[in-house]
Amino acid sequence: MPELPEVETVRRGLAPVMEGAVITAVEARRPDLRFPFPNDFAKRLKGVQIERLERRGKYLMGHLSSEECLIMHLGMSGRFTIDEFHERKSRRNQPTGALAETGNPKHDHVVFELKSARPARVVYNDPRRFGFMDIVPAAEIDSCKHFALMGPEPLSNYFSAASLNDALSGRSSPIKAALLDQRNVAGLGNIYVCEALYRARVSPRRKAGSVAGKRGERLYGAIIDVLRDAIEAGGSTLRDFAAADGALGYFQHRFDVYDREGEPCRNCKSPIQRIVQSGRSTFFCGQCQR
Repeated sequence: MPELPEVETVRRGLAPVMEGAVITAVEARRPDLRFPFPNDFAKRLKGVQIERLERRGKYLMGHLSSEECLIMHLGMSGRFTIDEFHERKSRRNQPTGALAETGNPKHDHVVFELKSARPARVVYNDPRRFGFMDIVPAAEIDSCKHFALMGPEPLSNYFSAASLNDALSGRSSPIKAALLDQRNVAGLGNIYVCEALYRARVSPRRKAGSVAGKRGERLYGAIIDVLRDAIEAGGSTLRDFAAADGALGYFQHRFDVYDREGEPCRNCKSPIQRIVQSGRSTFFCGQCQR
């Protein structure tokens, strides 16, 4: 599933086309994705301006002039592609935009027609249909079911070494499980938790409550650094991930431990180990991480 860097990469790709644009038409080609679309989905969006596009954890948020918010989640295989009208006219008899590169058109489930200085069509493609879209009143964003229990954004001023320490204090679960809990930190997933724990030299087996003091400070810094590095690199190229322009991220070429079982640690040359925690693969160096 795309994690924070992948979703932020998609947001940055969509923002130049979607922010400030008026939605002239919406086509929902099926009644549901992971969940049913909200009542009057297309009708509520038609004629509305997208004032800004933000990210919260692993969610995209389109703030609308109707005082509502369009919430979008990519699930495991969801992706957006952009087909700009002026580009489409110049490519006769050729696939448009990034659609030719990023997915089968039969899985194009939602189409947004946008009017702005850069008129475009934005298509949501999702073969597995684990993504979803919702519309909530702007005044209820923080209290809605999607965000009410969500922890602080790791790249915001609300996240600090102190807030991380408070979230982990007294917890007996493994530190990896605690970091995957979206109530503690928003947007972290399996890949970047493995990478952050390696950079901080913290064992994924260590009890969360014991990660304090200098360990906690190292972990806080490692979380920030690994997310920033991944965003700069364009996210990770997972099998089902593509940015809005069809380009694939390449941060996986920099992975220190994730999916490197048996390969030498970049620091001590010991083989990277793999264990299963809560049904998820954990990759780490048993020598460097304590």
